[in-house]
Amino acid sequence: MSVLFTIPIGGLKEGYHSYNFEINKEFFDQFEESEIKEGSLTAVVEADKLATHIDLSIRIEGSVNISCDRCLELFRQPLSCENRFLVKFGRVSDDSDPDIITLPADENELDLRQYFYEYILLAMPIQRVHSVDENGKSACDPEMLKKLKEHIADEEITNDPRWDELKKLMNNN
Repeated sequence: MSVLFTIPIGGLKEGYHSYNFEINKEFFDQFEESEIKEGSLTAVVEADKLATHIDLSIRIEGSVNISCDRCLELFRQPLSCENRFLVKFGRVSDDSDPDIITLPADENELDLRQYFYEYILLAMPIQRVHSVDENGKSACDPEMLKKLKEHIADEEITNDPRWDELKKLMNNN
């Protein structure tokens, strides 16, 4: 069963409207190739309906379970993001501009599922690793860190004289 992440737009009265959505494992199951399999987030959608368009503000907060880039163990990553876009009405659908979408005037609902998913992915940090504790120690799996350390190349590799002249050029600029 698919949970709906839609807001009514057909016949929506002018003014301010607010909608709340719970995003969890069932939501992420709808995206087969998603690296996120579980999460606990809340999306608050504030819609300001005007005569010519709807101004949407979407705030998503919570956390997702993702794999650590360093030790591959799952951990809870807190997320928070806020995004805005406009919904205009026209003859044909157009979502080529990420900040303005055009829907046919007879459209009754706006499905926000893909927008929520993309906003969550964009809010994820580039490097996804466990945090460090108050002592500065990583929360990564110690066994995996030990194995990684065994396979890291020795950083004290002797200098290659062929590169010395190029390094001089870089240092002079």
